[in-house]
Amino acid sequence: MIDNKRCAAVVLAAGRGKRMGADRPKQFLELAGKPVICYCLDTMENSLIDEIVLVTGEEEIAFCRDEIVGRYGYRKVTKIIPGGAERYHSVALGLRAVENCDYVFIHDGARPFVDAAMLTRLADAVKIHGSAVAAMPVKDTVKIADKNAFAVETPERSSLWQMQTPQTFAYGPIREAYEKLLEDEAAGGAGAVTDDAQVMERYGSLPVKLVEGSYRNMKITTPEDLKIAEALLS
Repeated sequence: MIDNKRCAAVVLAAGRGKRMGADRPKQFLELAGKPVICYCLDTMENSLIDEIVLVTGEEEIAFCRDEIVGRYGYRKVTKIIPGGAERYHSVALGLRAVENCDYVFIHDGARPFVDAAMLTRLADAVKIHGSAVAAMPVKDTVKIADKNAFAVETPERSSLWQMQTPQTFAYGPIREAYEKLLEDEAAGGAGAVTDDAQVMERYGSLPVKLVEGSYRNMKITTPEDLKIAEALLS
């Protein structure tokens, strides 16, 4: 809880992870002896989070119930539900499944290194702003390219941040923003969205506050990422 306000987490585990080239989704690959997704669930199980909704593929529900939640004893995972065709569909379904929630933390299950301090920073910020997302300033120079891969612009690096998760919001505004996105999609007017902050920017009522995440808070996408994560754990 945050000041007697209930906090829920929607943890996304429905991605197929094609770039990983593995025989199972990346969030279920073994990392130092247990599935990748267990690391973020371990952190949330022992945090200010009151409820966790796990969103996964229809065919992985039994696996998550038996081999993740059951085997590792996650008491805060109250629901395991099937996701949608795209990430934003899965988030919308997760938000609909949450019950009695004031703040919601939306997190990618393939990011194992979220920690308690990060959750606390986000909690402190969301109380003030209603919208707070984990991010870090970019380290490298970024170029904008044309369709032929020629550099056409160099944005000021000091204004660029690399987005991470968790992305944390007052429940009502982010639920409303996602419902508007789905209505727009049904009407044929929705464009691509890649994270929850973008949904709030486009359809919501709150400015998005960027909060320090961690350069360790990587998303495991490729076999090289898995090796880096193993090195960080060791």
